Amino acid sequence: MLARLASQRFLEIHQAFRQSPQAYRSFSTALNYHLDTPDNNPDLPWEFSESNKAKVKEILSHYPSNYKQSAVIPLLDLAQQQHGGWLPVSAMHAVAKVIEVAPIRVYEVATFYSMFNRSKVGKYHLLVCGIHLLILRQLKFFLSVSIT
Repeated sequence: MLARLASQRFLEIHQAFRQSPQAYRSFSTALNYHLDTPDNNPDLPWEFSESNKAKVKEILSHYPSNYKQSAVIPLLDLAQQQHGGWLPVSAMHAVAKVIEVAPIRVYEVATFYSMFNRSKVGKYHLLVCGIHLLILRQLKFFLSVSIT
């Protein structure tokens, strides 16, 4: 059933790409902006747990004091793990405060790397390459896989 749903979604995406060259732009910018929601906005309080505060200190100890901003990726990863697999804006603000940089510097990293989920994800998170030829190959793969 999962294979059938995935193959239907692949076909929808493939048809959208074929119909409009603007579709590339709409898919590529889908995660490059933020809209405040009740569970993801900068006004919500967020801080590292006590056990993670010790991990933050340990992570920062690997970097010279004048290069704390270099710890942004491991700190974002820690924040994402603490928050159940996704990274709210308030967590990004907390990371920015810890490494003493402007929040935009943390946003830049979180939006650039696909390993940071900026919205809630399900139990299983499937990432698929969007290149036309690979879409067709993946479609054949999903159609041939039977999930029991």
